[in-house]
Amino acid sequence: MSLAWFLQNFLNGLSIGSVYAVFALGYTLVFSILGIINFAHGAVFTLGAYLTYVLAVGQFGLNGLLAGVSLPFKLPFVLALVVGAALSGLAGMAVERLAFRPLRRRGADALLALVSSLGVALILVNLIQYLFGAEIYSFPPDVFGSLPAAMIFKVGDKLVAVRTVQVILLGVSFVMLGLLVWFIQFTKQGKALRATAENPDTASLLGIGVDTFILGTFFISGILGGMSGTLIGVSFGLAGPYFGVAYGLKALAVIVLGGLGSIPGAVAGGLVIGLAEAFLPPDMSSYKEAVAYVLLFVILLVRPQGLLGKNVEQKV
Repeated sequence: MSLAWFLQNFLNGLSIGSVYAVFALGYTLVFSILGIINFAHGAVFTLGAYLTYVLAVGQFGLNGLLAGVSLPFKLPFVLALVVGAALSGLAGMAVERLAFRPLRRRGADALLALVSSLGVALILVNLIQYLFGAEIYSFPPDVFGSLPAAMIFKVGDKLVAVRTVQVILLGVSFVMLGLLVWFIQFTKQGKALRATAENPDTASLLGIGVDTFILGTFFISGILGGMSGTLIGVSFGLAGPYFGVAYGLKALAVIVLGGLGSIPGAVAGGLVIGLAEAFLPPDMSSYKEAVAYVLLFVILLVRPQGLLGKNVEQKV
């Protein structure tokens, strides 16, 4: 074990863990207001990755209804990322209108809304497969323009490679986390959103448009999901329309590990899981996907409310 080995794995874990955190925050925002897990969030994650790919590359793949179709333009990656995330936000709003609002207005049980979101997720994933096909999409090597693929630094007698995609993952993730914290803590709309999460009925009596803020929450959640999907896709490729399912399950482990409904907990959980995966010994790399769930099991045994969650007292 050397300093170079430690720095390399720390960078790898920090970059992927920050994306896990951003993705998990989409679940956390919705859960903090409705007390329900939005199972369609993984499908929005996938949709965002595919939309950004098409906008950045300018054409669709070889399968699906849109096979071979080309766009009359190609956007720079950063602009494609922003537009793809915004479109994912609109998809998130559609999920709220279709899966949650009708049941909420009828006072339906929360379990029905959860099942409804799962149904919308299946519709979205199958629609993606119908339009884009089931093939694997990979962003081209020059998607970042003239930026070098990696920068090499010498630490002692060892080399540490800092890939451009890792810098972009870290940069975009921390910018999104900073903007989200600023919005929630320091803006009038963010305070209204926190009031809605605390008590929707009281917030409504105070003149806050609860339905509007719930819809806005799904828009923000969709942006976070779509942007996370793109960052994962540009780093590892888009492994078919269902590739958001595995990451969606991992993000659920992140929010439970950090503490349900806790924004700092989602960030901490994402970073912990990312770093744990990065420092897994090479001969155990085949078990990487199990790391999140092993950590979750251990933490829940010791601290059932999660790393930064709070005990909730229920009066009987």
